[in-house]
Amino acid sequence: MPTDAQELKEHLLQIDPEFRRLYSVHRELDTRLHELADKHYLSESEQFEEVTLKKKKLQLKDQMEEIIRRSRTSTPSQATHG
Repeated sequence: MPTDAQELKEHLLQIDPEFRRLYSVHRELDTRLHELADKHYLSESEQFEEVTLKKKKLQLKDQMEEIIRRSRTSTPSQATHG
């Protein structure tokens, strides 16, 4: 079982289709937010889009964190075996 957070995320990307889907959408939203951030001026609709995307991105992050928490608690910690 992976020991640090990054290893665990990589492990979940390989074995958990839902985590992989959430991660993919999160990255797509992040890409779009960077595109909006690069603009000098945002129209009213782009400002609304930016706020909406940030909220969706946070929701996805929360869902991914929940999967991470569940995966950590579903298997006994290696530290308890020593």
